[in-house]
Amino acid sequence: MKKNPKVAIAGFALEANSFSPVSTREDFEKSCWHEGAIITELARQTSNLPAEVTGFYARMDEKGPWIPAPTIVIGAPPGGPVVQAVWTEFMEKLEKSLRAAMPLDAVYVSNHGASSAEHLDDTEGDMMSLIRRIVGPDVPVIATHDLHCNVSERTVDALDALISYRTNPHVDQRERAAEAADLLVEMLSGMKTQKAFIRMPITPPSVTLLTARGPYADLVKMGTAMMQTPAEGPIANVSVSAGFVFSDLPKCGITICVTSRGDLAAAQRCALKLARAAWADRARYVPDMLEIPEAIAKAQQTTVPLLFADVADNPGGGGRGNTSWLLAAFNAAKIPGVLLGVFIDPALAQQAHQAGEGREFDAVFNATESQFSKRFTGRARVLKLTDGEGLGRRGILRGKKFSLGPSALIELVDTGTRVVVGSLRRQLCDPAMLEMHGIDIATVGILIVKSRGHYRAGFDEFFPESQIFDVDSPGLTTPNLKNVDFKRLPRPVFPIDQDATWTEPAWA
Repeated sequence: MKKNPKVAIAGFALEANSFSPVSTREDFEKSCWHEGAIITELARQTSNLPAEVTGFYARMDEKGPWIPAPTIVIGAPPGGPVVQAVWTEFMEKLEKSLRAAMPLDAVYVSNHGASSAEHLDDTEGDMMSLIRRIVGPDVPVIATHDLHCNVSERTVDALDALISYRTNPHVDQRERAAEAADLLVEMLSGMKTQKAFIRMPITPPSVTLLTARGPYADLVKMGTAMMQTPAEGPIANVSVSAGFVFSDLPKCGITICVTSRGDLAAAQRCALKLARAAWADRARYVPDMLEIPEAIAKAQQTTVPLLFADVADNPGGGGRGNTSWLLAAFNAAKIPGVLLGVFIDPALAQQAHQAGEGREFDAVFNATESQFSKRFTGRARVLKLTDGEGLGRRGILRGKKFSLGPSALIELVDTGTRVVVGSLRRQLCDPAMLEMHGIDIATVGILIVKSRGHYRAGFDEFFPESQIFDVDSPGLTTPNLKNVDFKRLPRPVFPIDQDATWTEPAWA
C-alpha cells in the first residue's frame, strides 16, 4: 500500500419511500449529521455514525498508517425523498470539503443507496459523478450500499467498485466496509478493477428478501461462492442488490454488479450467470403472510410465545409506525399478554409523560388521523417513562446509539395490552428498545413488532423461526405490491406484472 495514503470519507444515508412525507433537515439532525474532523473522532468510539464508517476506519487502522480526510456524513430514518434544500446543502459541503482535501489517494463512500430528492431521482449518481469529477479518473473511489439500494448505471460508471450488504437482516455492515478497505488497499498498490452490471425487471416484496432462506438467499449465496471459486476468475466482489421498490423510480429492481481484478470477461460471465438464475427463479418472490383474523386465531390457540410483525407499517421502510389495525384487533379479541412496539406518536408520548408513572389517563392514539393511521382510544396506565436514549445490543443496531425520543410504556386498563410509545420513527429491531422500559422479553406471550425484517436478528434469542409470523394489514410498506399506486416504476416488472420479460445485455 502507498505510504500514509490520504482517504476521503463521505456518506449519505436515506431509504426514500416516495409515498411517505418528505425527509427534512430535522430528520437528519435527530439521527446523524456530522462534518469534518469530528467524524474521525466518532468513528473510533461508540456513536451514531453508520456502522460502515466505523468498520472502514477500524480496518484501515489495522492496515497501517493512513490519513483520514472526513468530509460530511449524514443520515435520516427511512422516509420520503429529501427536500431540495438539504440535498443542495449536502452536495455543496461535500464539494467544498473534497476540494479542500485534495490531493487525495482514494475516496470511501458510505451510502444507503436508495435515496432520492424531491427534485432529483438519481441522487447517488449525482453524488458519485461529483466525486469522480473532483478527484479525476485515476483515484480509487469505492462505495458500500445497503442491499436495498436502487443502483443506476451512472453510479456504477463513476465507481471503481460497489459493495452491498450480503445479510438481511443486516448484520454485516462492518464486514462490508472492511472489504471496501481491503479492496482500496489493493488498488493503492496498483490493481485496476473491471465491472459488469445488469438490472433485472424484478421488484420483489421486501419480506421475500431474507438471506437465511428463500430465492434471494440462494442468489446471494451463489454470488458469494463465485468470489471464492478460482475457476470463475479473479472476482473481487459480487453485489446482488435487491432494490427498494417503494422509491417508485425507473432504477428500481434487482441489480447485479460484479467487480473483478482487471478481467472484464470474468465479471460479465459471472453477472450473466447470476442474472439467468434470478430470472429462472422469479416465481418464488411471493410473500407468505397471515391475514389479521388468522393471526388472532393463532394467538388464541398458542401454547408458546409468538411474534407477529406488522410489516406494512415498518418505519425502517418509510412507514410512520402508527397504524392501529393490529392494536385494535388484538385488543378487541382480549388476547392476554400482548406487547406492541414501537408505536410512534409524539403527542401520545407527551400525554404519558404529563400524566406520570403509575397514573391513568385517556390515551388517544393518532389524535390526528391520516390515510392508514386511524384513531384508537382507551384508558391507560403509565408503567414506565424514559428519554428514549439507548445503545443497541443485537442485530443492525449492535453497539450503536439510538433514540426513540421521549418514550413510555403504557398498559390498556381493560385488557392489559402493553404498548411502547416513542416520539421518533424507529422500527423495533433491538431488544434494548423494550428492555429500557423495564420489560423482561422472556416473559412476553405475544409480541407485535412494527418492523419488516430486522427484528429477526434482534429477537432471535427469544423467538425461533417457527414462532414468527408476518401479518398483512394496510400501510405504507405493504408487501402486497399490486395494492400500491406506483407511478414511475419500470413496467412491466415481476411480480406485479406476470407478463414481464427480460432481455439479456447486448454483450451476453
